[in-house]
Amino acid sequence: MTTQPPRRRRPRWLTVVFVLLVVVPIAEISVIVAVGKAIGGWQTFFLLLVESALGAWLVRREGSKTWQALRVALQTGRMPSRELTDAALVLVGGTLLLTPGFLTDIAGFFFVLPVTRPVARRLMERAVAARLLRGWGGPGGAGGAGGDTIEGEVL
Repeated sequence: MTTQPPRRRRPRWLTVVFVLLVVVPIAEISVIVAVGKAIGGWQTFFLLLVESALGAWLVRREGSKTWQALRVALQTGRMPSRELTDAALVLVGGTLLLTPGFLTDIAGFFFVLPVTRPVARRLMERAVAARLLRGWGGPGGAGGAGGDTIEGEVL
């Protein structure tokens, strides 16, 4: 009787990369085509240009505000966790806003707009906290490494 090695689960990040590289562009093209059919091709093109220009202006404005808040926090000796989170959100949001498409623009504006960024910040903080808690003492061991234990001695 031969035993087969246990099947390894596909890493979660691989699924995320698949979705980002395959599903999102297909969805974006579908939405752009649907909007083009509804309002016309040139109007859709100009709407995408206006969204990109507005997004670039907003990212520049919010990025400089976030950078200034980070500098103030560091100069006063305060831990800049909120400012770093905001900087990451503005960076990711800016990248999404520069990507052509309506769906990525919606997500980008959600991350960048000062009205919705606190909601995005709380979601990000919860995700990071859940990941850290799962990594330390949760299922899967340290860092979610999958339970492999290497015994040894630290000198």
